[in-house]
Amino acid sequence: MKPFIDEENKMHLLGEVIPPGKSTRINISTAKLHSHTVVEVPVIIERSKKKGPVVLITAGIHGDEINGVEVVRQLIAKKLHQPKKGSIICIPVLNIYGFINNTREFPDGRDLNRVFPGSKTGALASRFAHLISQEILPIANLCMDFHTGGASRFNAAQIRIDKKNKKNVELAKVFHAPFTVFSSNIKKSYRYTCEKLDIPALLFEGGKSNHSDKYIAMEGVNGIKRILNHLGMLKEGVSLTKPEKKSIIIEDSYWLRAKYSGLLHVKIPLGKFVEKGEYIAIITDPYGTFRHKVKAKKAGYVINANQAPTVYQGDAIFHISKEAGE
Repeated sequence: MKPFIDEENKMHLLGEVIPPGKSTRINISTAKLHSHTVVEVPVIIERSKKKGPVVLITAGIHGDEINGVEVVRQLIAKKLHQPKKGSIICIPVLNIYGFINNTREFPDGRDLNRVFPGSKTGALASRFAHLISQEILPIANLCMDFHTGGASRFNAAQIRIDKKNKKNVELAKVFHAPFTVFSSNIKKSYRYTCEKLDIPALLFEGGKSNHSDKYIAMEGVNGIKRILNHLGMLKEGVSLTKPEKKSIIIEDSYWLRAKYSGLLHVKIPLGKFVEKGEYIAIITDPYGTFRHKVKAKKAGYVINANQAPTVYQGDAIFHISKEAGE
């Protein structure tokens, strides 16, 4: 059954009726573990008595992306999810199976963010995506989804949006992450499904898998506060952090890959603007006989850096912005 808000401002969600001013936690479950242990995904709903937008805030679509989970956890712990008007729905860990096992994927080996809107009779990940797409997502007026870089690749705090979606462009300006990256939607992703339902969606990236960084979490929480304030939903007495710099727009970018296998030594801070030919890392062998300087191919901002101690030839080591058409 699709969720909705009735004429009396009562929310109908996941088989429950949630009146205005009510705080509710609904635990959903799609399948038990093979041990028959019940695994539940908590959905935390906070409703104001005043009518207003419904904001859906999610993280952990990849089970090892802990930093995104931390953003939503802090939002709840600080009671910032209690709106002055409207409703806020928080799902801190979408992929509870991956979260338990510290893995990116569902137990069926599928990436949850590549099977939306899902299927009622498909594989486990697809069934869960179908539940989210049918029974939660349609009630949202805005979605914010929190991610990190994969493996050891550390993302600078950034919002990713499709530049053709003017609503998302305006909301990204309000969120004001250090970087705003124009990125086309990928078919079968959560963000693509939001677009098909005409729901504005902001995708935040920051940090790396299986790691928590307090500065990245701070950027995520501050951005949410700015959005809620913009919508008139931020409760009284909450202070806003004014950004120190403009959000840097990234319209195009390239991956710099390792020319050799070896030990990786990154020599620049994340977010730095590097010049063409600038020395930014070293690749060595373990024996002190080989040393290769990694240089930037083009000028641009470093928005992702590989923090793994070792790399293989062809591994991505930096994600760097470039001028469109370069």
